Amino acid sequence: MMEPETWTPKTKIGKMVYEGEIKDIMEILLLGIPIKEPEIVDFLLGDSLKSEIVDTALVQRMTDSGRRNKIRVTVVVGNEDGIIGVGMGKAREFLRAREIAERNAKMNIIYIRRGCGSWECGCGTPHSVPFTVKGKTGSVEVWLKPAPRGVGLVAADTIKPVLRLAGINDVWTFSRGHTKTTYNFVMATFEALKETTRVKITEKDIERLGIVEGPAAGISKAFHIVKEGES
Repeated sequence: MMEPETWTPKTKIGKMVYEGEIKDIMEILLLGIPIKEPEIVDFLLGDSLKSEIVDTALVQRMTDSGRRNKIRVTVVVGNEDGIIGVGMGKAREFLRAREIAERNAKMNIIYIRRGCGSWECGCGTPHSVPFTVKGKTGSVEVWLKPAPRGVGLVAADTIKPVLRLAGINDVWTFSRGHTKTTYNFVMATFEALKETTRVKITEKDIERLGIVEGPAAGISKAFHIVKEGES
């Protein structure tokens, strides 16, 4: 956890976190409140938050004074337990671009739903996605399909860090489009993970698929539920 003296919060949510009124990141994410200070994430998740660079590229821009080069870095952050974020940063120096990307990723974190959605398994633990979801960015489309326990991440190396840091241990993936564009491939996977919280579920689904939202040991079990029979 971040040392209190190293951070002076500037937003209302930041101050509530700093003063101990908010002690769980899910209290913020479940309400859909934007995180405008990356320090909030550092303060609440501490050492459990890990980061990984998934893409670097040299980008050029023509100006009146000539061609200018910048380094673009894409970073994934997550706690390997239902919390994940992706961010991109540009700068002339690599270290600065990485710093910007990591800050943006922390301000772009989401929680996901996990469960045991494979008919071949039925163990009831949150090791996979609870149902098939699809994400799209640019021309790239990614499908995440529940897999039985022990299968692992059947996915391209490019997107494995996104799934692993999100806390997905077993999943089948399918993709279509120009997946060599790494940024779009990563973001399409991120969008697919977002979809896990947009699907309407029932109490029976929660019990049958072992669905949890965010950290498995957190404050939520799957809050966004619809009553039986609702469409």
